Parts: sequence; C-alpha cells; structure tokens
Amino acid sequence: ANFEFPLVTKAGTRVQVLLNATTRRDEKNRVIGVVGIGQDITARMAQEQEYSKLIDTANAPIFGIDLKGLVNVWNKNASDVTGFTTEDVMGRHLVDDFITEDHKERVQEVFTKALDGQEAANFEFPIVTKAGTRVEVLLNATTRRDEQKHVVGVVGIGQDITARIAKEQEYSRLI
Repeated sequence: ANFEFPLVTKAGTRVQVLLNATTRRDEKNRVIGVVGIGQDITARMAQEQEYSKLIDTANAPIFGIDLKGLVNVWNKNASDVTGFTTEDVMGRHLVDDFITEDHKERVQEVFTKALDGQEAANFEFPIVTKAGTRVEVLLNATTRRDEQKHVVGVVGIGQDITARIAKEQEYSRLI
C-alpha cells in the first residue's frame, strides 16, 4: 500500500506514481496475479517541494510540531536565530526542550488550542538558544491538516523581536 516510485512514460516524461497493489485470486482463492491502482502524484510532490523550499528560505523562523508536540519542521532561519540545527531539534519536544521554564505552560496551552483548531496570532514567548540565552519570538500558530482535513500538527511562523523588546525596556527605564 502507498508505494511511491518514478515511472517513465512512452513520451519519455518522468512521473511520480503512488501505487496500491492487492493480490488477484481466482474462484478457488488461488493467487493468479496482482491488481495495481496508481495515481500520478507528480504535481503534488512538486508542490510539496516548493512548499519546503519556501519554508526553508523564509526570512522568519518557522517550525512545526506533530500531535505529540515533537518538532517536525525547522527552517534555516530558526536555526540561525537559535543556533540549533534541524538535526538538533527534529523529533524533540518543542515546549519541554526549547521553551523557558516560566513560559512552558502558556506556550503549551497555545499549541494545544492550535491542535484543536483555535489558531493564535501575535503570541510572544522566549525560546532558548543553543548558547543558553533567550530569543523573544512573536508567533502565529496555525493548525496543520492532512488531505482529509485531519489535524496533524501546528506550524508556527515567527519573528525575532528580541531587539525590539530590549529597546522598549531601555525606553521604559529612561522615562
């Protein structure tokens, strides 16, 4: 079930096929062959690759979690901002491993709501860097769904607002 493979057409064009195969049997239940049903997923795969490229090259930290809160998306800008590479974070629990202790409960609540379809906009929280410092992030958390519209996780698009917050704090001290 769901075996992906490339297929070359008569015209020499390469297409990506998603194949499901099942055993074909005769009236005595003897195996006499295989029935395969294939679907051309070339366009979908190209779209997914474009989506991945867009995420990775975005000028904003973008990360995603699955239903268990484990990181499954981490773009280059998120790596640049935090110092953690994609390999460092994939499969790790975002809130438990990368959110400061004083904000874990609140951040988890935002992600839990997003997993229930209640998206959050302009949510501020600190994330821990590899160097052990904090980066302040302004985040929009959006529910991720599969093709059948089932919730599969959350994607967060952020903005590093550390410098802005530092300026605001300095301004407050001067007043």
